[in-house]
Amino acid sequence: MKFVDEVTVSAIAGRGGDGCLSFLRRANFAKGGPDGGNGGAGGSVFLVGDSSLNTLVDLRFQPQLKAKNGQSGSSSVKKGANGQSLDVKVPCGTTVIDDETLVVIGDVTGPNQRLRVAEGGNPGRGNASFKSSTNRSPRQTTRGGDGERRQLRLQLRVLADVGLLGLPNAGKSTLLNVVSASRPRVADYPFTTLHPSLGVVKPNSDDSFVMADVPGLIRGASQGQGLGIRFLRHLTRTSILLHLVEVQPIDESDPIKNLQDVESELDCYSQELSRTPIFTVLTKIDLVPTSRIEETVAAVRDIRPGRPVFAISAVTNAGTGDLMNFLANRVHDAKHQLSDNAKYEREALDRREALAQAVLDRSLEERRNLELGSSAQTDPVDVVYRRN
Repeated sequence: MKFVDEVTVSAIAGRGGDGCLSFLRRANFAKGGPDGGNGGAGGSVFLVGDSSLNTLVDLRFQPQLKAKNGQSGSSSVKKGANGQSLDVKVPCGTTVIDDETLVVIGDVTGPNQRLRVAEGGNPGRGNASFKSSTNRSPRQTTRGGDGERRQLRLQLRVLADVGLLGLPNAGKSTLLNVVSASRPRVADYPFTTLHPSLGVVKPNSDDSFVMADVPGLIRGASQGQGLGIRFLRHLTRTSILLHLVEVQPIDESDPIKNLQDVESELDCYSQELSRTPIFTVLTKIDLVPTSRIEETVAAVRDIRPGRPVFAISAVTNAGTGDLMNFLANRVHDAKHQLSDNAKYEREALDRREALAQAVLDRSLEERRNLELGSSAQTDPVDVVYRRN
């Protein structure tokens, strides 16, 4: 199935049914009172989280989401039927933005979570509802209200505990393949991974966690080079970043310079994202002598003091077990602290809000650059999305 992480759709809620103008007329009862019923409410449009989905591709072929109209009222004070609401399934991790007002309507983060994106119109009133002691035969009715119409931009950001970061061919897909049941495509050329892959990792401990592999970053990714901005946002929902660095790159580049280049792209994209806990993993150690590994580990600790550094080979499984157990413990501790510490929970929420804002601002900048052409790419952004 094709991976699609951003679509634009129209959400059209149903119109409310009109109120009925009617008076009771039957044999031997020529001048009965008003009996016109109210109309039914228009149906609303909801987005519903579905954990079995991981792409927005279905909505690319469903550009209009339309709920049913409410039915008009009728005589004998019969209320019209309410319009049927429309439930549209989307992947968990979908952010919904009003594409005209640039306001974030909300996030669908969990399975079966329902987010109303367009509200149905109010029902009209029949003349029976206007009857009073001073107006025994009202001829007044109201029409049903129009439902909301919104142009929506849906953006998907994968939900994972650990995100894999690194240059193309750093070994991210191979590692995910080895430690989980995921089977991402692996080959020895740049950008083999063209869309995020998720895998559930369950090491020897009792804890499991979700790991995400996203396309490799290159210099200038934060400005849209390579797959750049399009996929950097998938790292914003992860609580831990695992930076994979080849000890001896095939292009004979400096691994320390590669590490600095990739992490500088994080900082350019969002300073909040660059403050996410990052652990360095030196990969493909089965191809180099032990002395080279020790030198690289020492060099990483010199420029990133205090950061955990691991050395692994996904091919021989050297070091992968210790790494996965370490990650499982860190993820478990973070979730435990999130549930028990109100201050930590507040800080985590503030961080998510800041990251979400950074993603939206970048998305607008990217769209603006596409509209104005490449000559406008260095212009400042004078409009930003805002969260309600």
